[in-house]
Amino acid sequence: MESQTLNINKVIDEAKFKPFHWKVLFWCLLIIIFDGYDLIIYGVALPLLMEEWALTTVQAGFLASAALFGMMFGAIFFGTLSDKIGRKKTIMICVALFSSFTFFGAFATGPVQFAVLRFIAGLGIGGVMPICVALTSEYAPKRMRSTLVAIMFSGYAIGGMASALLGSFLVVDYGWEIMFYIAGIPTLLLPIIWKMLPESLMYLVKEGREKEARKIVQKLAPNENVTTSTTLLLDEPTKGDDAPIRSLFSKNRGFTTIMFWVAFFMCLLMVYALASWLPKLMIQAGYSLGASMIFLFALSIGGMVGAIGGGVLADKFHLKPVLTVMFAAGAAALILLGYNSPQIVLYSLIAVAGATTIGSQILLYTFVAQYYPTAVRTTAMGWASGVGRIGAIVGPILTGALLTLELSHQMNFLFIAIPGVIAAGAIFFVNLNAAVDSKRQPVQPVILEGSVTS
Repeated sequence: MESQTLNINKVIDEAKFKPFHWKVLFWCLLIIIFDGYDLIIYGVALPLLMEEWALTTVQAGFLASAALFGMMFGAIFFGTLSDKIGRKKTIMICVALFSSFTFFGAFATGPVQFAVLRFIAGLGIGGVMPICVALTSEYAPKRMRSTLVAIMFSGYAIGGMASALLGSFLVVDYGWEIMFYIAGIPTLLLPIIWKMLPESLMYLVKEGREKEARKIVQKLAPNENVTTSTTLLLDEPTKGDDAPIRSLFSKNRGFTTIMFWVAFFMCLLMVYALASWLPKLMIQAGYSLGASMIFLFALSIGGMVGAIGGGVLADKFHLKPVLTVMFAAGAAALILLGYNSPQIVLYSLIAVAGATTIGSQILLYTFVAQYYPTAVRTTAMGWASGVGRIGAIVGPILTGALLTLELSHQMNFLFIAIPGVIAAGAIFFVNLNAAVDSKRQPVQPVILEGSVTS
């Protein structure tokens, strides 16, 4: 029988959008929705927790950062682990961690116990984000890759909206614990997720799991006759990328890797400062608890619109100019939030802030996913996200400290806006010449033929 060769990168890039793509998108989206829900949940519970446990603003800021510390370690550890044991297994571990330990948070009897549970949940919250981005990116057709990844990661904002809306209705009557009970639902879905979610095709080929790889290729390219004699190859360079962490700084990637880290740090500082403290800031401005939750909802709505809209623009233009403009616009919106405005303007500014902070965070993951080769993709995203979590940790603590100084609203929002300017500069200096998409050449291909790999 004559041997047939199939380039799986080309198959994926040129594939028409099929039910298989819907399946990958749906399950990754659902996971990220609950991930976003579990993260924003603290901002919803914060006002009641401060009252129940008599917390100062600084103590509350440190408590918020417990999950963020976990997210930092989770992103780095699980991102690297995913490149070694596969996307699917690592996603399952992360979902089990963030869902079950957020659920256990409802039974915490004090801030120390609560902080420990939030740290463990944070490991899963931070770990699952880059892996779902990587998996969606690796299956998305090239012409709509940014859009599909942005749609998937907009689940983060949808989860935040669900958390804010449910909080505005349920917390007053049932207490903050009800929000944490709901967070346990994904644990019950783990068997279904395991059955429905596919493994990364690139990972299967690299590991020599030819039978599984061919089944997926047949779904992506039903017109191709994929048999046991079919040769599958990857056209991305793998030589020199066998040590993932070191490879982030090789092949002219070093400066850009640092720029990505700076952008993640500054973006996440803004995102988590707003996610943790926006309701409290609005309560201090004279709004009710319920109304302050709606501001959090507007922030998340903006995040979803910004992610999807930015993804569409990025597929038309490029992620680099789109992100640069979004960060600059976000800084402007945050500065304007410090001034008295009609309510409709205030909601609009918060939505713009959400679009350009939460939305930009999502697009940053997309940018990193497309910049680095498959062999180091989740390692790159894990480290960028992990370093960025330092900004996420600093954000709530810094904002809590600012509130103790009783500064004006203008000064509070000005401080939160400054990182947006720095992030815009970092993205501007990204070196596109070192991106994997700009030099797509078959160097040292990974070939799978029969049961032999090389």
